[in-house]
Amino acid sequence: MTQTLPASSPIQLTPQQLDALEEKFDAIHDEILAQRGEEDARYIRRVVKLQRSLEMLGRGSLLFAKHKPLWLLGVGSLSVSKILENMEIGHNVLHGQWDWMNDKEIHSTTWEWDFVTPSSGWQRTHNESHHVWTNVVGRDEDVGYNLLRMDDSQPWKPKHLLNPVMNAILAPGFEWGIAMYDIELNRFMTGQKSKEDTLRDVKRTLKKFGRQSAKDFVLSPALASLNGSGVAAIKGFVAANIIRNLWAHAVIFCGHFPDGVEVFSEEDIENETRGGWYVRQVLGSANIDGSKLMHFMTGNLSLQIEHHLFPDMPSNRLSEVAPRVRKICQEYGLPYNSGPLPVQILKTWRKVFRLALP
Repeated sequence: MTQTLPASSPIQLTPQQLDALEEKFDAIHDEILAQRGEEDARYIRRVVKLQRSLEMLGRGSLLFAKHKPLWLLGVGSLSVSKILENMEIGHNVLHGQWDWMNDKEIHSTTWEWDFVTPSSGWQRTHNESHHVWTNVVGRDEDVGYNLLRMDDSQPWKPKHLLNPVMNAILAPGFEWGIAMYDIELNRFMTGQKSKEDTLRDVKRTLKKFGRQSAKDFVLSPALASLNGSGVAAIKGFVAANIIRNLWAHAVIFCGHFPDGVEVFSEEDIENETRGGWYVRQVLGSANIDGSKLMHFMTGNLSLQIEHHLFPDMPSNRLSEVAPRVRKICQEYGLPYNSGPLPVQILKTWRKVFRLALP
């Protein structure tokens, strides 16, 4: 008896091979989690300190945004701050990667990130859905975010002719796209989510938007207006948010949608074992090659394969286990989809354009 993953793939592994693969990946996971300690805690606390320092520098500079050098310094510092907060801190903290520290400030139950979507809604759709049912059409709605056609198995509709246009709009407004997705209006429309729960999530999102807007577009520009920098400050905050959104969109799409990433049907995962789940994570993810700085600025999501295999592993350890994961993939004949950022962006957009057509 063999298990084919997915049904359209030539890859076949016996139950014995899946069990052996499961043991090897479990061993890596358990080994790293057992090693977590003060060095890891210092790492995340340094990152939080760096992010907050950059935020202070950015916001402070934009108070004098009418001066071009300070506008550029403010936008640059604030953009990097928002990227770090979203990706290396927020995303990973909300996964529970740092809960073992028992730090009430850096904890999945208390962190509220600099994104329009509330943390609780994102954790539900991301942690509880996407990471369990990775790339299973009908279970994982991250496949296209209910907006784009990102696999041949998704029925083509005339609206999909706008695939490239919708993706181009989604990129600079990525945080808004995620916020709308996390409200799960599609589940409400199909009767899978109650009106009460939907209204609750809408109210939470609007409340979060109010707080974000007050901080970025009311309080800081009001202070900047005292020296004639109000309009320039607003433009600076808009620019920083767009830069963060463009970067987050590029990293997330390159980790999930380039050519070569597999998508699965519900039939593919019938009687799926833990070993089969591991294989699905490898086949349904892609990495971005790059330097330590690249990995840092992506929240280590440039190591998306490793993150999908071990979502609760501290992000700073993923580069350490990546060579071992690649070796196991080679041993079992599993593709290890990885490439430079420009290549993965090209492969992703090529798919967006191709799937716009029937």
